Amino acid sequence: MRYLTLFVLAFCSFSQDIFAAPPEKAAPKVSISLDASEAPRKIFHAKVNIEASPGALTLYYPKWIPGEHAPTGPIADLAGLRFFAGGKEIPWQRDPVDLYALNCTVPPGANSVEVQLDYLSPSDAEGFSSGASATEKLAIISWNQVLLYPKGFRSDAITFTASLKLPAGWKYGTALETASGSGDTIQFAPVSLTTLVDSPVLAGEYFIKIALRDTDPKVYLDAISDVPSALEISADELAHLKNLAAETSALFGATHCRHYDFLLTLSDHTAHFGLEHHESSDDRTAEGALVEDDLRRNSAGLMPHEMTHSWNGKYRRPKGLATPDYQEPMQDELLWVYEGLTTYLGNVFTARSRLWTADEYRDELALAAAEMDRARPGRVWRNVLDTAVDAPDTYGNLSRAWASWRRSTDFYPEGSLIWLEADTVIRNLTQGKKSLDDFCKLFHGGQSGPPEVVPYTFDQVVAALNQVAPNDWRTFLNTRLLGHGPGAPLGGIENSGWKLVYTDSPSAMQRVQQRVNHNDDFRYSLGFVVRPDKEKKEDVLTDVVVGSPAYSAGIGPGMLLVAVNGHKYDATLRSSAIRAAQNNNSAPLELLVRNGEYFRTFKIDYHEGNKYPHLERDPSKPDLLTDIIRPHAQ
Repeated sequence: MRYLTLFVLAFCSFSQDIFAAPPEKAAPKVSISLDASEAPRKIFHAKVNIEASPGALTLYYPKWIPGEHAPTGPIADLAGLRFFAGGKEIPWQRDPVDLYALNCTVPPGANSVEVQLDYLSPSDAEGFSSGASATEKLAIISWNQVLLYPKGFRSDAITFTASLKLPAGWKYGTALETASGSGDTIQFAPVSLTTLVDSPVLAGEYFIKIALRDTDPKVYLDAISDVPSALEISADELAHLKNLAAETSALFGATHCRHYDFLLTLSDHTAHFGLEHHESSDDRTAEGALVEDDLRRNSAGLMPHEMTHSWNGKYRRPKGLATPDYQEPMQDELLWVYEGLTTYLGNVFTARSRLWTADEYRDELALAAAEMDRARPGRVWRNVLDTAVDAPDTYGNLSRAWASWRRSTDFYPEGSLIWLEADTVIRNLTQGKKSLDDFCKLFHGGQSGPPEVVPYTFDQVVAALNQVAPNDWRTFLNTRLLGHGPGAPLGGIENSGWKLVYTDSPSAMQRVQQRVNHNDDFRYSLGFVVRPDKEKKEDVLTDVVVGSPAYSAGIGPGMLLVAVNGHKYDATLRSSAIRAAQNNNSAPLELLVRNGEYFRTFKIDYHEGNKYPHLERDPSKPDLLTDIIRPHAQ
């Protein structure tokens, strides 16, 4: 009922600007000089000069990072802090409660404080923007990691003037406007703190910049890599990315940026993820993602997803995520719109632009649907809305162990299934005259112009859906968000003329994912995932599905799979053993497992064969799915 109450409250008018109230006093101007010349050894030196009056001063290090939806500001990697005012070094003290607040006293006669600090970029590749972001040949600079800002002012109200020094010969890409440049130092035009944090810089020795759309707002691909050969993009891939720029504009009907830059990092030595920004996206993937087919297919949806966020997430943003600064906690209960709808649209754009074939799109949809339907027994205790509300915890806890029972950021794939179903309902209610495209154009389109934030509430989502196709959308959404199954919401697949089925062979996309991710997925047969452990040179069971045959036999995550039926384990042996057990209804499978220093043999009485998810055409219904992914701008 707590969640239902959240949904029925009306928070603000459709166009309310939460940043409209002026500050009580003028915000101080701030300058930052960032020396990234030592990026290859993963240390950044910054000087931040803040206008200040004599007396107590509190400076914040950004804590809640937009797009990461959690208090992920990497303050543990801040070092070398020294404060200066009036020509002398002054003491500072960390707040004992808010560890992201640093206090000092500005002496009489001083009109500014200069803070010197170092940011220690991690070498560990795991994580979001606070993961590995620099190598010998490249760096991705997130401004929130290298600055402090004064307490008491909205981030929109504080003006920052930034300069950046790069290693000799490096080139760069960013959504920021360049005011001047001399040698390896760039001076950027003054912007608000909001815009600075929203505008990372991509830099490296090996760099390309390609125009994907020549008309305003222009769209660019800015890419860096550790090796020049990784930047040799094919003519087909380039054509597909140009299609992407056209397809997004065709759907939304308006843009909210001066220009847009894909900031693409191709490296095996940085964190791999995507982070949205209003006029750019921080897209990090494997070194060979433009030139190796498996890697290309596996990451094809990355840039479409992040570009979609320019409309859904940056321009239209849930009220609870449209916070006035980086210290106020974010409220994530509408992430099933912010991320779930973006996952749905991003995959559709990947297919419409031909970055995926129709078969690859359907394979990806089948994998997501099967995971939510059969590999999430945690649904019995946790609905998908709770995974959104608890996102600040789940983003920081992405353990594979017991993922099926704990659930994690399931509002991405399950939210996508909900929006697919909404799309099919709109099409059926209007006899094909309207679709979810019309909702997106109405809700996320608006008038073209520079970046702005228009917050929304659940009630406004319902109202916009009703404007497109009258229906009881409140009940439709609440039933799926608050329900516990059984099973995932598969109505969209069924309504679109397809069925989720299981066969004894993996789909082409599942084979790609297993090769790229180096795992073997047996969740829909025995109930576990196996992944090689490079350090132990053994195969670890990364997850076991609660209620599966393996779980019932006593097997758990973290155990090492040594042998199957007396033979050393490998994936081929595993699949053949399952097939053999299917033909022998009496003999159980025997798995030799090492748990720490102990070995045990588990017998699994399973005879149903290998099971892998696919979509199969249902000829009794119209094929809406093919129409959904048909290109609109070509």
